[in-house]
Amino acid sequence: MLTFLGLIVLVVGACILVNSTFLEDYYVKNKIDVIRNAYQTINTSLTEGTDADDLSMTVQKLSDTYNISMVVLDESMGTVISSINEVDFLQRQLFSNLFENRPMGPNDRLIEGNDKYTLQIKSDVMTGDQYIEMWGLMDNGSLFIMRSAMESIEDSVAISNRFLIYIGLIAGLVSIVISFLASRLISNPIRELTVISERMKSLDFNAKYEGGEHNEIGVLGRNINELSETLESTISELKTANIELERDIANKTHIDDMRKEFLSNVSHELKTPIALIQGYAEGLKDCVNDDAESREYYSEVIVDEAGKMNNIVQKLLTLNQLEFGQESASLERFDIISVIKEYLNSADILIRQAQADVRMEDYKPVWVWGDEFRAEEVFNNYFSNALNHLGGERKIDISVRRIDGKVRISVFNTGDPIPEESIDHIWEKFYKVDKARTREYGGSGVGLSIVKAIQDSLGQAYGVINYDNGVEFYFELDER
Repeated sequence: MLTFLGLIVLVVGACILVNSTFLEDYYVKNKIDVIRNAYQTINTSLTEGTDADDLSMTVQKLSDTYNISMVVLDESMGTVISSINEVDFLQRQLFSNLFENRPMGPNDRLIEGNDKYTLQIKSDVMTGDQYIEMWGLMDNGSLFIMRSAMESIEDSVAISNRFLIYIGLIAGLVSIVISFLASRLISNPIRELTVISERMKSLDFNAKYEGGEHNEIGVLGRNINELSETLESTISELKTANIELERDIANKTHIDDMRKEFLSNVSHELKTPIALIQGYAEGLKDCVNDDAESREYYSEVIVDEAGKMNNIVQKLLTLNQLEFGQESASLERFDIISVIKEYLNSADILIRQAQADVRMEDYKPVWVWGDEFRAEEVFNNYFSNALNHLGGERKIDISVRRIDGKVRISVFNTGDPIPEESIDHIWEKFYKVDKARTREYGGSGVGLSIVKAIQDSLGQAYGVINYDNGVEFYFELDER
């Protein structure tokens, strides 16, 4: 807007300066050319003997068009032709020029003089008005005088300048309106693109340029939209790759930690059996006791500790495969009651040795979805744990209940409850509530960790509940 307005002011100011400097000279030159052309026309007509009516019409036309007053006199001072009614005034002016030879006034100026005519700017003595005046002889010997009034050039210039100022003001107002509208057409899309670029800088790629212009701004807007989509897609891919990388790094770190923990736990758990095997084996080698009974005892200890080591290794391998997801679950529909009964039949000798009172209702078949082998493994760990921690009335209660589309299998044994500070740790590998007792029955502290890994892999619930007279462990499976 300011640029357009400044341009108009500059143009108008330049026009005023040119008017003030050159308009007067141009005006005088134009008047002189008009007088000369009129002289040439009349002189040619008189020389060629043009008809009086035609000559009169020509003179009248020149007079009306260019505001020229003229009189032509023959040799006897008779009027040949005149453009005005008051011929006497021009005749006196002509005679004054011919015979009186008056000196030039301060504002008078001789433009051209020769043996035929004199062309000059002359001021009227009475009115002070200026005229361009030409007088002398025609080619046929006739006297003539022509004059054209010069309006005040200063007034003309002032009028012209005032007109230019008015035009400039109008043009300025019009230019303000036009430039305001034009600037909005240009600046609004640019402001919109600026807002979009600011949002893109903040990684907000939802903003899109909606303009449909077919100019450079429209092309820029469409390019920014394409850039926004490309950046959004690229950043999304980078974020996805970054998440995958973080997951891979976390998984690698987790695996490394598990490996370290596994090696540490294995070395810790196998240290005692290995030491016992080594000690008793050296005793046999050195014949510490020569009697057969002692040798048999030493051998039984070695075999027993080797069996414990094998049990620990097998359980650790199973747990390792579960935690690393190397064993895929085989989901199928099976009768959990049948699985429990078959296991109890196979563990009958263990039950009698523990003098346990195992009680279970005579349930009808209960069909569930899951991995039959893993479900048996979970029940095995719970039941073995119950046998090893029996106390009080030495009872084990097995129950199967339906709960909101799930089947909960519970194993309760009488005995001491688990200390509250140990409840949250019993699922950890190698955690033992009573280490002396665990050592006594050969527990490894891995069984409940296997339960946790199996149930987590299936996405099923598990847990423990303390009672005053014992402990209940449970796990859940989907009901058909």
